[in-house]
Amino acid sequence: MGQLPGITGPQVALEPVQLIAPDGAPTAENRYSRDLPEETLCWLYELMVLTRELDTELVNLQRQGELGLYASCRGQEAAQVGAAACLRKSDWLFPQYRELGVFVTRGIPPWHLAAAWRGTWNGGLEFTEKNCAPISIPIGTQTLHAVGAAMAAQRLAEDSVTVAFTGDGATSEGDVHEALNFAAVFTAPCVFYVQNNQWAISVPLRKQTAAVSLAHKAIGYGMPGIRVDGNDPLACYAVTAEAADRARHGGGPSLIEAVTYRLGPHTTSDDPTRYRSDAEVDQWASLDPIPRYRTYLRNIGVWSQRLEDRVDARAKRVRSELRDATVGAADADIDEVFTSVYADITSDLQQQRAALRAELGRGR
Repeated sequence: MGQLPGITGPQVALEPVQLIAPDGAPTAENRYSRDLPEETLCWLYELMVLTRELDTELVNLQRQGELGLYASCRGQEAAQVGAAACLRKSDWLFPQYRELGVFVTRGIPPWHLAAAWRGTWNGGLEFTEKNCAPISIPIGTQTLHAVGAAMAAQRLAEDSVTVAFTGDGATSEGDVHEALNFAAVFTAPCVFYVQNNQWAISVPLRKQTAAVSLAHKAIGYGMPGIRVDGNDPLACYAVTAEAADRARHGGGPSLIEAVTYRLGPHTTSDDPTRYRSDAEVDQWASLDPIPRYRTYLRNIGVWSQRLEDRVDARAKRVRSELRDATVGAADADIDEVFTSVYADITSDLQQQRAALRAELGRGR
C-alpha cells in the first residue's frame, strides 16, 4: 500500500549527527558548523571536566553517608553540557535527576544540588532563580511541566523555549506520550531531549521499544526527530541550538535522541554488574566524551597545558567547596514533612508526626 493522499510527515535519519569522530578528528558532516569561538570551545571542555569531577565527589559523599542517594551522569557529560550550553539564560530547563552537567552549565552551585540528595531541601536551592525546575524523581512527569511552561510562554508572547530532559526509559511512560502530543498539537516551543544511555535501570533499550530508534517516535506526533551522537559535545550543541531556534520562531517542538551511555550504576543503590557485561562497558568507555573532545581541541590547536591546569585547579576548588558545604551539614527538620502539606496541620498528621518523633527517639 502506498502513501495515503495528503499524508506527509518528517523523516528521521538513523545515523546520529556527529561532528567529532571517536578518534577526535572532525567528521565529513557539513550541515552543522563547528566554528564556535575559541572561548566557547574551552568553556565546553571546562564544563565537561568539572561535571565529571563533581560527579565523582558526589558519589564519594554518598558512599561516606553524607547523601541518601545519588544518580551518576558519568559518560553523559557531552550530551548534557552540549545541550544546555547553547540555550539562552531565559530558556527554562526541566530536568530529571541525572542532569548534573546541565546544572553546572546553568551555574547552580553543586552543594545546592547535594542538599536535594541529602534530603535537606526539596528539589535543590537556587534552581528556579536560574530558570531551572527542581529535579524530578518520578519518571517523565517533568515533560508535562515543560510543555505547560512552553504554552504559557506562548500565551505571554515570550520568546523563551523550554527543554525537557528525559532518559530512554521515560519514553515508555504515558506522561511523555501526553506531553509530546500536547506540544505538537499546540505548536509549543518545547524541545524534548532524550538521553538514550542504553539502560532504563536494568532494562535494555531493545526491551523498551520496537521502534527503529527513539527519534523515530517523533514521526507519529508530527514533529521533527533527530538522532545525535551524545558523546560529541559540538554535535549536541548544534542540534539542540537548531531545535531551540525552530521552537523560538514558531516552528513547534522537536524530539532529539542523544545516543550515549551510562558508565556508572543507575544510582548508588544499583549494581550494574548483575545485568550488563564488562565488555559492553569497556566498549563504551573507549568512546568516553572527555578524552575525545580533548583530542579534538588539541588537533585544532585550542587545547593547551595552561587550559588543563586552569580547569584542574577549578575542579579541585569546587570539589573542596562541595565537600565542605555537605559534610556534617544539618539534617532536615522533620516537622516540615507534616507542616508543609496543609495551611493548618490536621489531626492525622499530628498523630503521624508524634509517631515519627517517638520512633526517632527510640533510635537514639
